[in-house]
Amino acid sequence: MYLLNGIIGTILLTLGRKLFWLFVGCVGFVFGLQVANQYLAAQPSWIAWAAAVLIGLIGALLAIFFQTLAIGLGGFTAGSTIMAYLTLLTGFTVHPLLNIIGGIVGAIVLYAVFDWALIFLSSLVGATLIVQSFHWNSPIESVLYVILFIIGILLQTFLWRGQKNKLE
Repeated sequence: MYLLNGIIGTILLTLGRKLFWLFVGCVGFVFGLQVANQYLAAQPSWIAWAAAVLIGLIGALLAIFFQTLAIGLGGFTAGSTIMAYLTLLTGFTVHPLLNIIGGIVGAIVLYAVFDWALIFLSSLVGATLIVQSFHWNSPIESVLYVILFIIGILLQTFLWRGQKNKLE
């Protein structure tokens, strides 16, 4: 599971803006796995994985066919995932209301400034998933989190600017 988080995190950190449908699918998968693990813990693990894959596929298909709706769903799931991690990182208990608030903020931000928000959110989610793959102490994780976040923003901005310059 941690290796998969690291792989998905690296993809989102580097290509989240460029491959929007993949961003929504990956975030949907991770969100689905978190929800399934929380609410289906008594069930066999394959049920949680199946639910996560299904949510991820639905997200990716929505991103392809219904981009506007997918922007809202992608922003919501990214904001919710980030809020859950930051809540745990600060030592508090994850509450569904906080996840909903984080999701709403993520959706609003993604609609308002789509490209920059996508770079920002995919870098945050990517950094979150990568850092969760390691089991280091909190100060080291915090420093790694910030460094990965900055690298993701810089790399994706560079790729985006290069793409825009080719079109001009």
